[in-house]
Amino acid sequence: MNKPSVAPSPPTAPTPEQQFLRLRIALTLFFALGGFLFAGWAIRIPAIKEQTHASPASLGLALFCMTAAAVVSMLVTGRLCRRFGSRRMTVTAAALLSATVFLSPLTHSAPTLGLVLIVFGAAYGGIDVAGNSVAVELIQATDRPLMPGFHAANSLGSLAGAGLGGLLATSLTPTRHLLLLVPVGLAATALGGRVLLSTPTPARRAAGAAPATDRQDRPDTAGRGSARVRPDVLVFGVLGLCAAYSQGALDTWVPLHISDDLDGGPGVAAAGYATVTLMLALGRLLGTRLLERLGQTAVVTAGGLAAGAAMVVAALSTQPWLVFAGLAVTGLGLANIFPVAMARAGAAGGPDGVALASTLGYSGILVAPPSIGFLAQGLGLPVALNAIAVMIVASGVIAYAARNRGVPAARGTARTPVEENNPA
Repeated sequence: MNKPSVAPSPPTAPTPEQQFLRLRIALTLFFALGGFLFAGWAIRIPAIKEQTHASPASLGLALFCMTAAAVVSMLVTGRLCRRFGSRRMTVTAAALLSATVFLSPLTHSAPTLGLVLIVFGAAYGGIDVAGNSVAVELIQATDRPLMPGFHAANSLGSLAGAGLGGLLATSLTPTRHLLLLVPVGLAATALGGRVLLSTPTPARRAAGAAPATDRQDRPDTAGRGSARVRPDVLVFGVLGLCAAYSQGALDTWVPLHISDDLDGGPGVAAAGYATVTLMLALGRLLGTRLLERLGQTAVVTAGGLAAGAAMVVAALSTQPWLVFAGLAVTGLGLANIFPVAMARAGAAGGPDGVALASTLGYSGILVAPPSIGFLAQGLGLPVALNAIAVMIVASGVIAYAARNRGVPAARGTARTPVEENNPA
């Protein structure tokens, strides 16, 4: 006797929590991919310099082409995100970054290298702004300060890219090494892009409001007039500049400080760099919970003051263990300042706010190495490194002064990410 057939049940639609999780994982992948590809390219710069027979000056000019293209791209990407959608721009920039990472070792002159790096820099600037814009969208939808976790993924991706590159550098030429990164980058872009472009963000419901339509990847229209520089966005951009300046100076000068002023060997100098990088990543991994528990002003202000004091110890102490302890506290305190600045700039100005904050932050990274070098020429490097402490403390002061900026006047609606999580 035949049993009656049972029609298969229709697939269950994902819950809002599942949608958020998918989007968060996909965007985390893009943040990690950006750090992974850039670090993989950066560690091959010495070999590329030798291949192109570039002088220090001509190599610096070629690298300037990349940074200048990144800055211009950051400004343009904010507008493109408004027109085409932040998610599409994230996927497009990631694909371009993946496809161009191997071009540098194919060049044989500094001018050609500079032309290639214009495209690579534009892609890197694009994924920075577009990815942070998508992150702001998720923060606004979830009412959770998720930005530090995304930036932690970028830091961990950088560590992975540098570590893998160090292993492959002994056995592979720069061309073969970077060519291997192309399929990895494109596969990650396809995997993350499929989720990012097909999964809507469930709209947040205000108290007593009717359900809103799930947001697909569509042009960002909120704050259409925000291309004009708003005071709130500028304040948060300066906050990001202080944090990025500090991180850029640490990356450049800490190894030299340990090797020259403390007579540390190459391994000890590398350990100092790794200490800062690892503590930045750890602080950002813990960032969301800290921000939810303590509030943004407390985390950024206290972190800035603690990191500033620790940096003075790291700069002036002659005891290696004190220097390393100071660097560890500096990395932890600094970790969440830039992510918070990006989130608040995006909440205040949309993609254009993210673009302005990214541009100012990148400018801080550019200015940091030469400014510390200029101060070190006349005052010595230990004294010059105190400029980092000044910038970190300034970021804490700015965060406290701007604690109420961007907070809506109306209080009957759902809280926004720019509000304090634990208001006094």
